[in-house]
Formats: sequence, structure tokens, C-alpha cells
Amino acid sequence: MSKSLTYKDAGVDTEKAAELVDDIGELRKRTEGKRKLFGAFGLFAAGYDLSGYQHPIVLTCCDGVGTKIKPLLQYDQPEYAGIDLVAMNVNDVLTAGGMPLMFLDYIGINKLDETLIKRLIAGISDGLEQCDCILAGGETAEMPGLVHEDAIELSGFVVGAAEKDALIDPTTIQVGDKVFGIPSDGFHANGWSLVRRVLDENPGLLNDEEMVELLAPTRIYYKEVVALEAAGVRPHGMVHVTGGGFRENIGRVLKNLGADLKVPHWDNGPVQKVIAHLEEETVIHTFNLGFGWVIIVAEEDADKTAAALPEAVLLGEITEGDAVEVEILS
Repeated sequence: MSKSLTYKDAGVDTEKAAELVDDIGELRKRTEGKRKLFGAFGLFAAGYDLSGYQHPIVLTCCDGVGTKIKPLLQYDQPEYAGIDLVAMNVNDVLTAGGMPLMFLDYIGINKLDETLIKRLIAGISDGLEQCDCILAGGETAEMPGLVHEDAIELSGFVVGAAEKDALIDPTTIQVGDKVFGIPSDGFHANGWSLVRRVLDENPGLLNDEEMVELLAPTRIYYKEVVALEAAGVRPHGMVHVTGGGFRENIGRVLKNLGADLKVPHWDNGPVQKVIAHLEEETVIHTFNLGFGWVIIVAEEDADKTAAALPEAVLLGEITEGDAVEVEILS
């Protein structure tokens, strides 16, 4: 007679998973500061009370870290991956004029690794603390035979809200509007398939210290959006520069208009070592060029924008036509 099998025999340890959930609960408490869940954490669904809004519009999106997850694990930076996951989602909600309220994560792994998962969640919690967003829940799935032993599936989901009359309306963008860029901290979480190809073809291009610098997490632009609101500046458009690169992402909000932009030299040593192996057009179409966030404001708001955001760099202005002209300065 064959032995009766348990779920653990199949490679899934539900008891260990339950213990991990309790540990994660301690980490997520840090994310309930300015905002609180409606009801208890740990139920089958999470709620948020929108009664403080008069005419709320709910905003939502999902994103991941992409192939950057591979070098992040290789160089032992799971906390960076957690921040990346938050930033890639929260920044998208911010472009619409919304505030992030609740975040959920999905982690798919071959076998539960409590230390690794706690470090991922610690990074997620760090990112959420930066933008007053609650870690409302998530899913950690142990999937032997489906997820490779050296890999992790990582996805994030954010729910935000805005007053209907406070939403950013890109149709208000007009000729003469000024375009400001806020610096990035590196490649962020885009273009890493190309970055990895360059590194594979050029062994020893970067040392370990330079690689960790190159892996800097995606910057969260929450404070900049809050500072603009406090300064009384309502942008005509905001852009999170992600997949598709600098030119394409700006073009997404311009419709039938163009832009004339001059981008300063990207002052990042490891980045420069990588892009030295690429054509300039490829760099423009793939990466953020050193500016992960772009703000388009009326000409009369340019001075207030510069005063509110000390890091902001005036890149150019909106023009007639539908071409986004990008000149990278030496």
C-alpha cells in the first residue's frame, strides 16, 4: 500500500507560510501612518474609507520589476527590489494626480525562503513609508516545479484616489508650456534586458561596487508631487519615464504637440560605462536619460515650479507639430 501524501511532500509548507504571514504583519504596520485600513488587516479583502473625498475617482495599476530581478538577487539586493516594485506602481498613479492609498504584492517562489521574503517585504514597506501608502495585503505562492529555484516572480498592485476636479488633464498642454525633469537614481527598473546583454558581452565592465550602484532602486516621486500642490502649481502633465524610454513616454501625453528638449549629460559613472556600448538613439528609446519624472507646466508657473523643486531641471518647452526632439548635451 502506498504512503499517504501530504502537501509538504509535494513541496508546499502551509504551516511555514502561516508563520511567515505573522512576521510580515509586523513589517507592514510601519505603512499605516498617515492612512489606515478600513477594518482589520488579514481578512480576505482590504478596505479603505473614501468618505473624506467629495467626488472620488479611484485609480489603479499593476507593474513589476522585470528582468532587473535577476541581478538584484545575484548581488543580494532584495530590499531594492521591494522599493522598485512600489515605485513602478505608485509613480504611475501619481501621474494622474492621484494619491496612493493601498498596495498589494504578489511573490511567486520555488520554495519558501523566510529571510529572502522578509527582506523583500522590508523593501516594500520602506517604499510605502516614503509615500504614505498602506501595505494592505498580498500573496506569497510556493510553486515548486513551476518557478525556477533561482528566480522569483514579483508583481505589485496599487489603488489610489483623487478628487475628480483635481485629476491631471494632459489635454490642457499647450505650445509654450515648460518641461522640467526630476533626476533619476539610475536605470530604475527599465531596460534591464539590454543592460544585462551589454554586461554579458563585456565581462568585467563593472566591479561589484559599481553593480550595486547601477542597481539603485526606482525613485518615488511622491514628495515632488506634494510639493507642487503646496506651491499652488497644477501641472498640465506629468510623466513617469519607464519602458519605451525618454522620448516615447513624453510623447504619450502630448497627442498632437511636440517638444524641444535639451538633456544634460547623465552624470552616473556605471551608467555611462554601459551606454558607451550603445547607439544614442537606442539609449533615448530605452532609458530615462537621468530623469525619471517629467513635469509639464504653464509658462507662468515655471518660476514657482523651480522654487518648489530645487532638483528640477528645465529641459525645454512644448512646440507645434508632433515631434519630440531630444538633444543630449555633452
